[in-house]
Amino acid sequence: MRRREFLATLGLLPLTPYACERGRPSLALVTADTESHVAALDAATGRVRTRLATVEEPRSIEAAGGLRAVVAHTSSGAVSLLEGPPLRVRRVLRGMSEPRYTAIAPDARHAYVTDSGTGELVVIDLERGRMVGGAVVGALARHVAIAPDGRTLWVALGSKAPAVAVVDLSEPRRPRARGLLHPPFLAHDVVCSPGGRRLWISSGDRFELALYAPGRSRPLAVLPAGAPPQHVSFGAGRAYVASGDDGSLAVQRVGDGKLLARTAVAKGSYNVQHGAGRVITPSLDDGTVTIAGEGGRVIARNRIAPAAHDACLIQA
Repeated sequence: MRRREFLATLGLLPLTPYACERGRPSLALVTADTESHVAALDAATGRVRTRLATVEEPRSIEAAGGLRAVVAHTSSGAVSLLEGPPLRVRRVLRGMSEPRYTAIAPDARHAYVTDSGTGELVVIDLERGRMVGGAVVGALARHVAIAPDGRTLWVALGSKAPAVAVVDLSEPRRPRARGLLHPPFLAHDVVCSPGGRRLWISSGDRFELALYAPGRSRPLAVLPAGAPPQHVSFGAGRAYVASGDDGSLAVQRVGDGKLLARTAVAKGSYNVQHGAGRVITPSLDDGTVTIAGEGGRVIARNRIAPAAHDACLIQA
């Protein structure tokens, strides 16, 4: 039992559901790409707790276990490794061309960063804080997803990608491209469900989503969606699909994509992340961060910068 939970049981702190849930992430980290910092927000209220200066133009951010995160700075070819407490920049890794997005291995030992400038997948050892491997997976490597068993990874080859690369991670530091998926549209985002039974691929050019069973070359279903490009994140049995051009967040069933709810969010809310009872989507258009519950109901909105590119949830 954590100290805060112990004190709550003694009546020395209010015993709220938020305080009692073991391991629940309580900080939302948001990249303010035009202001070169990461804002840390209280995930319950949306209020800014602190701001952490970074290398210029932090774009994507991915939680890496505990109070750790990986930030990609595309324009400067750098990746920042954040950790805490207190939250700080542990190390800046340079030498990449255009780092884009990150997938974290299930054991949180390795991070896999796509480099759209070289078409590589770069492997970072998170314990040692250094690049330890990589491989060419295809030109314009961008959005990336990893299977729950850590043995397979998928990379969308572009923002409007004709193909998604399938990558073998049986040797974690030596990724090996083993084939391509060809969706029925130009792909944008790719995300694997927590149970590993569904792969969702969003479109960069159509109002559609494709659902796959991993290992299969043809989609199980092609579904209507909001305006492209869409981004996807998974919760327990639910998919959260953000359409920034529509200013909408759809809640859908993971297995078959059935629409359960739709919520209005700030225009420009492209990227989306789920974590233990919260869904967060930041706006590139006006820097508004929207935090919603798992059913899609908006809990908080806060404008934290002129533009906010990406977000993740971490454990305080």
